[in-house]
Amino acid sequence: MEYRKLNGSGLFVPALTLGTGTFGGSHGFENWGHAGVSEATRMVDMCLDVGLNMFDTADMYSRGLAEEILGKAIVGKRNRLLIATKGTFPMGESRNMEGSSRFHLIEACEASLRRLGTDHIDLYYIHGFDRNTPVEETLRALDDLVTSGKVRYIGCSNFSGWQLMKSLSISERSNWSRYVAHQVYYSLLNRDFEWELMPLALDQQVGTIVWSPLAAGRLGGRYRRTNPIPQDGRVARGGAPVRDNVISYDRLYNIVDVLDEISAETGKTVAQIALNWLLQRPTISSLVIGASSEEQLVQNLKAVDWSLTAEQLRRLDVASNTPKPYPYWHQDQRPELSSQVY
Repeated sequence: MEYRKLNGSGLFVPALTLGTGTFGGSHGFENWGHAGVSEATRMVDMCLDVGLNMFDTADMYSRGLAEEILGKAIVGKRNRLLIATKGTFPMGESRNMEGSSRFHLIEACEASLRRLGTDHIDLYYIHGFDRNTPVEETLRALDDLVTSGKVRYIGCSNFSGWQLMKSLSISERSNWSRYVAHQVYYSLLNRDFEWELMPLALDQQVGTIVWSPLAAGRLGGRYRRTNPIPQDGRVARGGAPVRDNVISYDRLYNIVDVLDEISAETGKTVAQIALNWLLQRPTISSLVIGASSEEQLVQNLKAVDWSLTAEQLRRLDVASNTPKPYPYWHQDQRPELSSQVY
């Protein structure tokens, strides 16, 4: 397994991370997966055997059950792996059981530690930006968690550019721990991340962790023009974090056409090629892969330790390219003002 430096820190993480959204299967995650302790333990062992030692979860996945299952699956192995989890989203009916306030974050972190059965979290994310809480309050609470030793590094997820930049600026001015990772949605099918968040990550040395790198299974190799996504399938039932209304299925099938061509050339699967393309993009530290079965996990693990050619990358870039919104298309008219190529 390839290891990459998490930009802005001294931590090295594997190029692939195992996501645990399929652990549990309750409280809104019924259509994601139903892995229990036994299956989760086997998956953890399979990952460790090939050097994948980072596991991504969140308190809201199956309302804490995913963390509990992961905690039981790693008993006796804690010193061999990295745990990333998240707080912010609602965990109960009380108004104070959500958000990024000091009150909620400290309580949420303590609860995650108990469920995971560990004394520290290696990477703790703010799951989404909370406009109701001052950024200073959130960052000071996170810095206190780091100082206490309960959290090693902090990251954010699903932030816009100004939200991340404001947070980094406040951390710098206050000499508090800063976000070293941004977990984002990015795939061949949706490349919005490249317009503002990628340049920001390059400039500010923030590592990118990608969730749903296969566009919620749409780039997994199962679907194409001759076998479209079923109207009553997992995606339609809500078992996907990437909504249908941000997807162009014409673009999807155009991309899959090129993926099929490259699959025939390389002997790699469509999913492996889509993952490998991402691994060659700037700022990418790790891809969070999910697996509803052990066979799917085995296949996804084979996306590393090889590289697409420059010509193959170009073909995928062309097939997946989309027009940029303002002001990015206007800025592109003056390439002499930008020294960064991505």
